[in-house]
Amino acid sequence: MTVRAILGSKGHQIISVSPNDKVSSVVQMLSQRRIGAVLVMSHHHIDGILSERDIVRVIGERGAAALDEDVSAVMTRKVIGCKPADTVGAIMEKMTTGKFRHLPVIEDEKVVGLISIGDVVKFRLREFEREQEALREYIATA
Repeated sequence: MTVRAILGSKGHQIISVSPNDKVSSVVQMLSQRRIGAVLVMSHHHIDGILSERDIVRVIGERGAAALDEDVSAVMTRKVIGCKPADTVGAIMEKMTTGKFRHLPVIEDEKVVGLISIGDVVKFRLREFEREQEALREYIATA
């Protein structure tokens, strides 16, 4: 199974913010949309990613005043992405090794989606359920 299959079931919606947006506005957005990260983009180019983890880290370091800072001062600049053809196993390894929970999906130098570890887990659970059902049917007809 591939990233393309995950995007096929969850959709291609991309939530992004500007590097000049305030961290406080992103906190509100994350809360309202019940998501864990947003891409930081300018002119269809990824400048970084801002996750709940980044926000907690910066508040721990600089206090609540960090909420008034620009996203560009807080975001993770080195963004690891994946391709639609990447396997679920490969992206699980990327996420585990890199200790991050969100991957932008890039195709032909364009962002076509964003997947989270939650999307991967949900997809794998559905896959296991389908396999179990197929085994039950096989056993029942044997």
